[in-house]
Amino acid sequence: MNKTININLGGFFFHIDEIAFQKLKRYLDSISRSLSDDPQGKNEIISDIEARISELLSEKITDPRQVVNEADIDDVIKIMGQPEDYAEAEEGYAHENYNYKRTTRGTSKKLFRDGDDKFLGGVASGIGHYFNVDTVWIRLAFILLAFSGFSIITYIILWIVIPEAETTAEKLQMEGEPVNIDNIEKKIREELSNVSQTIKNSASEVSGKIKEGANDVTQKVNEGFKKGSKKAKSGFQDFLDTLGTIILTIFKIIGKFIGVILIFVAAITIITLIIGAFSIGSLEIIGFDSEYVTYPPFFYDSILPTWLLTLCMFLLVGIPFVILFVLGLRILSSNVKQFSKATSLTLLGIWLAALLAMVFTGIEFGTTRAANGYKLENKELNLVANDTVTLKMVKNDAYYYQHNYRKTNDFQIIFQNDVKKIYSTDIYVDVEKSDSNKAYISIRKESEGRNKLKANKNAEAINYNLNVVNNEILLDAYFLSEYKNMFKDEEIFITVYLPKDVTIYFDKSTRGYLHSIENTTNTYDREMATHYFKMTTEGLHSQELKNLEDLGIDKD
Repeated sequence: MNKTININLGGFFFHIDEIAFQKLKRYLDSISRSLSDDPQGKNEIISDIEARISELLSEKITDPRQVVNEADIDDVIKIMGQPEDYAEAEEGYAHENYNYKRTTRGTSKKLFRDGDDKFLGGVASGIGHYFNVDTVWIRLAFILLAFSGFSIITYIILWIVIPEAETTAEKLQMEGEPVNIDNIEKKIREELSNVSQTIKNSASEVSGKIKEGANDVTQKVNEGFKKGSKKAKSGFQDFLDTLGTIILTIFKIIGKFIGVILIFVAAITIITLIIGAFSIGSLEIIGFDSEYVTYPPFFYDSILPTWLLTLCMFLLVGIPFVILFVLGLRILSSNVKQFSKATSLTLLGIWLAALLAMVFTGIEFGTTRAANGYKLENKELNLVANDTVTLKMVKNDAYYYQHNYRKTNDFQIIFQNDVKKIYSTDIYVDVEKSDSNKAYISIRKESEGRNKLKANKNAEAINYNLNVVNNEILLDAYFLSEYKNMFKDEEIFITVYLPKDVTIYFDKSTRGYLHSIENTTNTYDREMATHYFKMTTEGLHSQELKNLEDLGIDKD
């Protein structure tokens, strides 16, 4: 059983047991002996130290009836620092010409974890103090490297290895401040001011709430507050406060997580945009843009130059993600400043200009396909009854190599005399009965444009060739068009008109190009290749294939 003593420390009353009182007294006496003999300076420092110790004990003592024990004093001493810290700091003072010159120990920085500014363990803030870098950048580096797993392991190791700055001297060494009396006193006053401000703010908030609904508060309670009762909460109120703290902590964690996600997504997007911009620029400089760079459809045949549209696209996507990046940084650290009004308005103006440019280009692209046009060409064939003609497709491997004759709706970009062209196989071949005794070929080129006239001119500009050699019709298996018209849905429809009793042979190269050819045997288009068909009054009639229904096969 220990004797308890009532003491006044820093303006607050405490119940302290005798052993703890003796340890606290020896601690204060040791600090007093380590200081200079200047009574005014010594008393001021001791007063600040006592006030700080009082604040630390107030955080531990939640019940006015609670007694301060020896363990509480040990914890306070650990935070405040040992007396020798003050003694060695005092040794730096020497009198010279009525001025005091400071020479200190420990002026170099030491690496500690900052427990006062920590998100997890205070590693990032400690490294920030050591290298004099804003903590937010250290945390951002850990976050960006977290997905590799390296930073997580490194953080855990540093958390274990690096000690936490607990004493006043260690905090000064962490910040690179000289450990002298002025700085120790300054640090103590800062901590005292922070705690006092927190208590003042809390008291102000509580006082405001009490004043709103405290018309029925009794005089006795008011006297209790005047005597220094710090707080008296019921068990239910304590439960509500604890629950509120937990909920607030959860929301803070969620907010930090959202900040991390914003930073990560925005950073990846911005880096991708920058790499993409440099890559496209480099490819264009060395002349590979036609093969490796494909712009959105509305970039082609636009009034605005491609480089300007690319820049607008970059700004349109990049500016919002830059804002999201800064927002994520502000969520993680309040030290990050928001954009100034001038900067915000400038970015908004640039973004709106880029948006209007893209909208204008999109509308313009829509108008380039507003009308359909065509160009019709006819070529006569020297064929008479009982003649046999062969229909064959011809490819050009010099433009684009294909190991077989394959028709697709896609296009390729090729060069013709150093000029970019569109290479397309979107060709449809049909055979019909001629209304006259003459044989001829009809070539219908189709394209799109802003108006009918422009669409017709685009169709006319399509480059397509055919030849007739010794009763062989040689059709190009491709056509060439202007590079700017790659998204204008250009096609060619070829119809061979044959008079009665003329026989046609479909070469195997035509298999993929035959389209909706009517015949009396209901033979499918792809099955007509490598077979002879004779034009009759009823239409094409197979010279080799029988009607599928006669073979017992359902054509459907």
